[in-house]
Amino acid sequence: MAPVTDFAVKEIYEYLEGFGSYHQSEAIPGASPLVNNSPQKPPFGLRTERISGSSFTAPRDHSLQTWMYRVSSSLRHEEFVPYQNEGVPKKPSVISPNSYLWPKFPVDAEADWLSQKLLAQNGDPATKTGVAIWVFSVAQPMKPNTAFSSLDGDVLIIPQSGTLDIQTELGKLLVRQNEICVIPRGIRYRVTLPAGPARGYICELFQGHFRLPELGPIGSTGLANIRDFQVPKAFLDGKLEKGTAVANDATWSIISRQAGRLWEAKQDHTVFDVAAWHGTNYPYKYDLGRYCPMGNLLFDEHDPSLFTVLTAPSYREPGVNVVDFAVIPPRWMVGEDTLWLPYFHRNTMNEFYAPIVSVQHPKHPLNGDQQFKPFVAGLHGSMTTHGAAEEDFQKTTNGPTTPQKVQTDGFSVFLLETEMPLFLSDWAAKACFKPADAKPRGAAKI
Repeated sequence: MAPVTDFAVKEIYEYLEGFGSYHQSEAIPGASPLVNNSPQKPPFGLRTERISGSSFTAPRDHSLQTWMYRVSSSLRHEEFVPYQNEGVPKKPSVISPNSYLWPKFPVDAEADWLSQKLLAQNGDPATKTGVAIWVFSVAQPMKPNTAFSSLDGDVLIIPQSGTLDIQTELGKLLVRQNEICVIPRGIRYRVTLPAGPARGYICELFQGHFRLPELGPIGSTGLANIRDFQVPKAFLDGKLEKGTAVANDATWSIISRQAGRLWEAKQDHTVFDVAAWHGTNYPYKYDLGRYCPMGNLLFDEHDPSLFTVLTAPSYREPGVNVVDFAVIPPRWMVGEDTLWLPYFHRNTMNEFYAPIVSVQHPKHPLNGDQQFKPFVAGLHGSMTTHGAAEEDFQKTTNGPTTPQKVQTDGFSVFLLETEMPLFLSDWAAKACFKPADAKPRGAAKI
């Protein structure tokens, strides 16, 4: 049996496959011009538009550029104005040497995708440094003819529970619990809810882009494999009429986040009028059930870097990353004479952790509403000591080490390890409690 998640919500879209590959897709056959990226007259009366995720002179394996062939240029829009007259948001400023834990968050029963809450941030999108961590708990689809984009960075979307139907300029993605997706900076998209409320996390990457970690002595396969990442196929909100591509145009609202502030502009044509695209800068998704964990086969505790799915190197110096995204999945533990819990640890990286519900049945206690379960999240700052609670430590110290499968209680834990200290927003600081030894019941055995 293939190691993939048996999702309760079944797939409805088709995808291209391969992380970092040069992909191309056509909603109308022949809409992508041959050889010449920018012909004088593109096929079917389309217009050429390019979105660049890196500088033009970036090294070839770091270059992120995509050509789009669309009915109307995205240049056509009214002036951006502050969304709902919102002011400039306060930058997160709360920090201490304590660990933080969020057992629950207040949620808004009417929330949609625009209701994301900023939990913590380091760096600044203005200087292209660091990350922001947002949480979402949504019960309503985005309003009709509304699209969103982040102008601050690429977004890694991590559902805890529920399903997101994400329509992007380059095509559609169905993102379910135990899947993740990445949407590049500036790509416009719309989120609806095909199976009820959804909740989860967003890591907004201001600096660089997500990549697969180098495998080194692991070899050519293992961890997250290139072939298992899925990329949307082109979808045109329109049709071909008498040899010309025609979109289903209407008045649309574009909501964009810049420096943490929402802006809105109106336009008289659909966002989703791309008939073809080709390039390297595109959204993608990944089923965490396909992750191939590695570990010790005899003794000792190996570094949690073995659980890294995606990484964003800072290139400032070796061994320092902007952020690593890791997942602690179900797996076998076999180490002899070895403590099957994380050793007590102080880390130069800051560790944000949270659960992902892997059990799929909609009536399972961990599923079914906007409330985060079994808990929301925790944060260990740089050089903040963390490790097992005393009860778990004693139980594991005196327990058997015969081979057994662990992390089988319906959820996995993910980590966001980031190099710079994370500052909390005011509401996040109020919502947490801060005992230094706080550890939620059922936390992962790493």
